[in-house]
Amino acid sequence: MKINIGTLLTNRARLTPDRDAYVDSASGRRVTFAALDKGSNRLCNALLSLGIKPGERVALAMMNSLEFVEAYFAVAKLGGVVVPLNWRLVADELEFILKDSGSSTLIFGDEFAELMAELNSRGNKTDIAHWIQVSDSTGDSYFSRDYATFRDAGSELAPEIGAFDEDLLYIMYTSGTTGLPKGVVHTHRTAFWALLTFSASCDLRDADVYLAALPMFHVGALIPVTLNVYRGVTSLVMREFDPAIAWQLIQDEAVTVTLLVPAMLNFMVQVPNLDRFDRSRLRWIQSGASPLPVNLIRKYAELGIEVLQIYGLTESCGPACVISAEHALAKIGSTGQAFFHTEVRVVSDEGDDCKPFEQGEVWVKGEHIMVGYWNRPEASAETITQDGWLRTGDVATVDEDGFVYIQDRIKDMIISGGENVYPAEIENVISAHPEVAEVAVIGQPSERWGESPFAVVVAGDETLEAADVLSFCDGKLARFKRPVGVAFVDVIPRNANGKVLKRELRETFPGPAPA
Repeated sequence: MKINIGTLLTNRARLTPDRDAYVDSASGRRVTFAALDKGSNRLCNALLSLGIKPGERVALAMMNSLEFVEAYFAVAKLGGVVVPLNWRLVADELEFILKDSGSSTLIFGDEFAELMAELNSRGNKTDIAHWIQVSDSTGDSYFSRDYATFRDAGSELAPEIGAFDEDLLYIMYTSGTTGLPKGVVHTHRTAFWALLTFSASCDLRDADVYLAALPMFHVGALIPVTLNVYRGVTSLVMREFDPAIAWQLIQDEAVTVTLLVPAMLNFMVQVPNLDRFDRSRLRWIQSGASPLPVNLIRKYAELGIEVLQIYGLTESCGPACVISAEHALAKIGSTGQAFFHTEVRVVSDEGDDCKPFEQGEVWVKGEHIMVGYWNRPEASAETITQDGWLRTGDVATVDEDGFVYIQDRIKDMIISGGENVYPAEIENVISAHPEVAEVAVIGQPSERWGESPFAVVVAGDETLEAADVLSFCDGKLARFKRPVGVAFVDVIPRNANGKVLKRELRETFPGPAPA
């Protein structure tokens, strides 16, 4: 059988046409699988009428919305390649991604009209030929088409499917350790294997109600929403996360399952008078993106809620490790064992499997592993071994029962509120300040965000102040990447090879991060 992710929606609409596929948490709008499929067909046919061909990249800059899901499946059906954009990025960052991916079409939300107009004014700095705007008002703007008008001009009949199996499905950009984002490439086949892997490893049931609160430009949201279509699960989608509203939705919509990052779980447990919310239908919460503090697991256990840690990467299309409900408390602090269709090893510097409780690098293998980084053959070769193992760059130990415990990140990546932040990218910006001699960025523990970037600076001019460094980052970095604090030192510690000793810096500046 040939695999196309877009046809999953077609098949689901045939089997359960009248079941809610998408529920908007704010407006209460409910869309069935049949209606979602028809809207996706219309958009697909409209894009085909523009001359969009299989293999062409279509970028999406939208907050969580029906239109995002509609566009994702539409582009998949026609054989285009989806490029989900992190809308928290600034114009320079988005310009690089659009140019690097070679995206020819951009569908964007009304919230980002000013930002997109700025990108449009830059001319050939991107390859965007078609600008399509999702807006409450109808009518085209001076540079963009109106999404609803454009979509509704297309036929609702099923289009000819334009991609299968090893054809590309999406390029999802992650921050790079060199300071430039890298596009993680997944195919229809790798994405489908991710669905099979999640489905076989997690207690997801027909007609479940899934609270989708993570932004869909992340694999941690896009794959679950796709899986919900595959399994006939209703996606209850939050456009923006609010902890009190999340509890209210869990009660009012009888939510059964969800995936949240630790920062979200921390915000939710601080909501006053939690007992006023009925959470009796909530079967489990999965938590990913960063290690979950043990005390937070215990707090949810006291509420009678199972929180199951998962570990995964964009490069693995999500799955790596998962812990089952029966082991969640017995193996507290562990991210579990490999997903069903996945292999996981903890490997020493010599390439051997580590002994129990010996630190090593996590390696992952499965049919859901990325095919590589877009236009980055050297980075791809460094990350994927010749026999197909994905080198994650994460440090972990494994116990005598095979349960994995994530310890640290080899590449010094910071995870702030579920967002991956690479110090090199921030260092590149700050080092451009004329009065900065040297800079190293580390992560400091943050009660609010899990971690926050913190800059350690050697000043080239004694008049340089922390406020000067922080303000220099404005407009050059997305807000979640900007340092929350600055410390000045006479020298940044390095080893004999000139590598910054960031572990030493973390010991010197342990935090917590400024609020």
